[in-house]
Amino acid sequence: MDSDGHFKFDNSYARELEGLYVPWKGAIAPAPAVLWHNAELAAELSLGAVDFGSFEAASILSGSRSPDGASPLAQAYAGHQFGGFSPQLGDGRALLVGEILDRNGQRRDIHLKGSGRTPFSRGGDGKAALGPVLREVLIAEAMHALSIPTTRALAAVATGEDIARDGIQPGAVLARVAASHIRVGTFQFFAARGEHEKLRKLADYAIARHMPELTARDNPYLALLTAVIDRQAALIAKWMGVGFVHGVMNTDNMTISGETIDYGPCAFIDAYDPGAVFSSIDHGGRYAFNNQPAILQWNLARFAETLLDLIAPGDHDAAVRLATEEINLVPEKFHACWLAEMRGKFGLVTAADDDETLIAGILGWLAAGRVDYTGFFRTLTDAVSVGEPPWFEHWQARLGEGADRTAAARLMQQRNPIYIPRNHKVEEALRAAVQQNDLAPFRQLLDLVTHPYEQVPGMEEFEGPAPEGSAPCVTYCGT
Repeated sequence: MDSDGHFKFDNSYARELEGLYVPWKGAIAPAPAVLWHNAELAAELSLGAVDFGSFEAASILSGSRSPDGASPLAQAYAGHQFGGFSPQLGDGRALLVGEILDRNGQRRDIHLKGSGRTPFSRGGDGKAALGPVLREVLIAEAMHALSIPTTRALAAVATGEDIARDGIQPGAVLARVAASHIRVGTFQFFAARGEHEKLRKLADYAIARHMPELTARDNPYLALLTAVIDRQAALIAKWMGVGFVHGVMNTDNMTISGETIDYGPCAFIDAYDPGAVFSSIDHGGRYAFNNQPAILQWNLARFAETLLDLIAPGDHDAAVRLATEEINLVPEKFHACWLAEMRGKFGLVTAADDDETLIAGILGWLAAGRVDYTGFFRTLTDAVSVGEPPWFEHWQARLGEGADRTAAARLMQQRNPIYIPRNHKVEEALRAAVQQNDLAPFRQLLDLVTHPYEQVPGMEEFEGPAPEGSAPCVTYCGT
């Protein structure tokens, strides 16, 4: 950031990857205004001196104005969507404005979602509605507070225009921050076209930006595959630990950085249901809660396919063998991450051989009784005090006594949140914002879910699932 409080951008993606994007500018917003900004994140990005209430900041963060030093662009990528390959997707309603070096010297993208049509819009208007923008703020910031790698929300900006979304809705833009927006689908775009030199440049750029230590490896491209596998296995294990359902795990929604990206048809489960689906179009349950580990491996296999010519140039069989060996390790790596997450949730400070049997038995009991997942883990003893199930004494014994039990309690308090973005509370907050122009419920919920382990007296209604008889939660793509 400049000393006068202006954004200061770098543009390594534009500078080093010509041909992997289209230079573009956002649509002019009639009356841009920042409705909310993330002061903590702004400070982290060395943007603390920026006046987010100014027309200048609103114009930049809506995409209406291209700030000095920025090279806004729409990224090209492809993707498997619900298993079917689309060779050209790309940023259809978003712009990568540029990159900022944060106070730790880390390169961070600033990306505008809802900034208007691009060459990749495929007939859409390129805009976003206020409700979905605020939803992404709530979910992304909750995920960050839960220590889950994620894109972050920097600002929600009203555009001052109405757009057609299930009726007329107020328009908005989300200013989003990420380590990068490079996706599996970015690699697929160039692999599908046989543009091997661009693919190599992209891989070299991804390694230099995210995993520079790999450049010294004998086979840096195979090491890249391994590193992305490790990051994604750890990420999806964390999703499963908190009961998060992404809802649209297409390959264009899987990042190389290992961050969660795109919060459209996503939700947190209330009653524990391994088959939970919240997307309005996922009729077959492809992206159901318990299918996420399998989709993880499937998506990573598609990534591996894009790297074959780099892993062993001129020797396809060797490349397939090496990549297959890595992909076959995905279930084992995911399982190790998941088991570590679940041990933490149950307060199991040390590992024992029969932990998995214990955990599986308890999860089966939760599913059979449709027990609230988050609430169960936060109040474990009370939740099982009636009719103590068969596993209860086993679990108690595993916790140990004295200092062991104190350590277990501390671990559980760190792993088991009180507040998550309960689906009915998210919808209440969004309705108030959109229909009544009232952001107070949104701000209240955001404050709770960004301090998920700190109980607030009088906020009991935010701790549990929707009231009995409430309509099922349904979320939608295109948000």
